[in-house]
Amino acid sequence: MNARTPTCLFRREYEPAALLAAHPPVQRHPHKQWVFEQACPPGAIHTGRVELTRWKAAPLPATVSLAETQCLAVPGTYDYSGDDAGVWHVNFADPQLFVAYGSGLLAQDELQAAEHPVLGALREALLAEGVPAKTEEPGAATPVLILGAERRCAIATAPDRAASRPFGLYGNRFAAAPLKTLSTAVQVLRPPTRTNLIAIAAPTGHRGPYFRHQLEQVLVTAYTGFAAAGWESRRHWPAQPVEVRTGFWGCGAFGGNRHAMTLLQLLAARLAGIDRVRFYTFDLAGEAAYQAGADDLDTVLAAGAPGEPLSGLIERIADLDYEWGVSDGT
Repeated sequence: MNARTPTCLFRREYEPAALLAAHPPVQRHPHKQWVFEQACPPGAIHTGRVELTRWKAAPLPATVSLAETQCLAVPGTYDYSGDDAGVWHVNFADPQLFVAYGSGLLAQDELQAAEHPVLGALREALLAEGVPAKTEEPGAATPVLILGAERRCAIATAPDRAASRPFGLYGNRFAAAPLKTLSTAVQVLRPPTRTNLIAIAAPTGHRGPYFRHQLEQVLVTAYTGFAAAGWESRRHWPAQPVEVRTGFWGCGAFGGNRHAMTLLQLLAARLAGIDRVRFYTFDLAGEAAYQAGADDLDTVLAAGAPGEPLSGLIERIADLDYEWGVSDGT
């Protein structure tokens, strides 16, 4: 393996109760305020510490040297099951870290922020300090990692006609739902669990074919975030395997290509030396899209040789002629 040690731009540690008291999340929509009040009622007990790091975009390895990463396709969406040691969930971030956490939107980024209330406080603390609350700079990704965030509630977003949620609560449907509908959708977790997050922003706003530089941009972003997670895991849990849990990052509102984003994330994980990837495929169509992307990766790898220049592999990926999709409106 030739994954390099990533460069940490800054590191902050917080005690969650003090953080929430000093920098309370600003909930701009009444539904989000209601969820926050359920998850963090007066007198709520918070334990542990939260650590936030921001990382400089890492140069890709010069040659192809890949870990034997175990890659698992899992139906459904994140279930946050099991121990958090060495386990990282990808946050499908905006370039402005958690920028819409208090809005009426409930896409993947905002859902995680609602279930992990400390994430809104982290954004407010960074803004108060005057340091960048961003996951990228002009022309370069700067992934943000959060270690030890309490998951204090679970929000059911799937359609459930019996619970008066015939179309679910995901995306813009959350704000449109009656407040009383939330009472059956929000489960307070006692005790809270802990989650480690990799906040990375996918490219957006494109049409037509993917260009080589766009594919490389995605690969650098994922590789940097995954390599940083591996580095932090070895600091905190040296005996634990490193697991990344992800899905179709950038393929909803941003219109990314599911095959391309599968291939590039699996490749990034193997370049970064990640032990295991759990890829949540949502449904049967997602399972098929994941498999197509994984098969594409096998094809381009088989056409080369171990130790070849990585630039050649990226060129073969570009030759697959992936096309951008369209936004799903969330």
